[in-house]
Amino acid sequence: MSLDSGQAILFAVALFAAAVNGALGYGFSSLTVPIALLFVPQKVLSPALVLVELAINSWVVLHNRGSLAVVRRRAFPILVGLVPGILLGSYLLNSANPGVLKFWTYVVLLPLILLQAAGVRRPIHAERAAGLPLGLGVGVLYSTTTISGPPLAMMFNNQGLHKEEFRAALGTVRVVETALTAAVYGCLGLFSSQSMHLVVPLAPAVLLGLPLGSYLIRYMQSETFRRICMSFDAWIVGFGLSRTIIELKLLGASAAYGIWGAVIIFDLYLLYQYFVMGRFRARGASVVPTNAAELPVRRVAGL
Repeated sequence: MSLDSGQAILFAVALFAAAVNGALGYGFSSLTVPIALLFVPQKVLSPALVLVELAINSWVVLHNRGSLAVVRRRAFPILVGLVPGILLGSYLLNSANPGVLKFWTYVVLLPLILLQAAGVRRPIHAERAAGLPLGLGVGVLYSTTTISGPPLAMMFNNQGLHKEEFRAALGTVRVVETALTAAVYGCLGLFSSQSMHLVVPLAPAVLLGLPLGSYLIRYMQSETFRRICMSFDAWIVGFGLSRTIIELKLLGASAAYGIWGAVIIFDLYLLYQYFVMGRFRARGASVVPTNAAELPVRRVAGL
């Protein structure tokens, strides 16, 4: 793929991903990385995305600054765990085999995205105790892939934070992780001219996409929008995983693409559950209380 065509694709993907980030408060890297990895090495892509995400996350924090005081203590254990995680992940990015690193990126990312697409909610009672290992894992994941939105979103969604608190908590953690990762990348000399060249299509896409997403989400239910975006992401990650398996010669083409097919079938089932079965459950819930309320009235009238 030529550089110009690659930049055009990257701009289009980043524009869509930035719109999702503007609407939900996360999703830029988890949508951009799976597609960009098909034609850009991770060691080149990650430093460029870190610089762009530092601006994105600062924007999210600025727009939700009114809730920062509420979420600061809840985010602190995660921030502590980020430091060793980022150091370890940056070392892996600098030294690991690119193909193997890409494979594990897809393997870790796929179940996290499917859990988001399924709308899983499991509140964590020992939140502070869970924050440290979560921060460690997120630090490793982010510094190797620039992806941390899915696990952090699951954590804060599960804890029942309001919309502004959710975005403020997410933005706080992500500003710190991007700043620390950029500093470590700089010490390791990972900011190459190739990485800086990728900022050219990414920066204008972000400037256009963030306000566009903030505007569009006013006319759509955030949960519906999130599920559609995560479903799209699952299809892309499944395809990337299949391609990487073929490149590493772990399976034949038919078996590898069979994994992608299984991901698509499972995701279609999740969409069916949400859009079709969810409506039936909502209708049933609205009918039952009405009948139950009418029963006592009819008995009294009969007396």
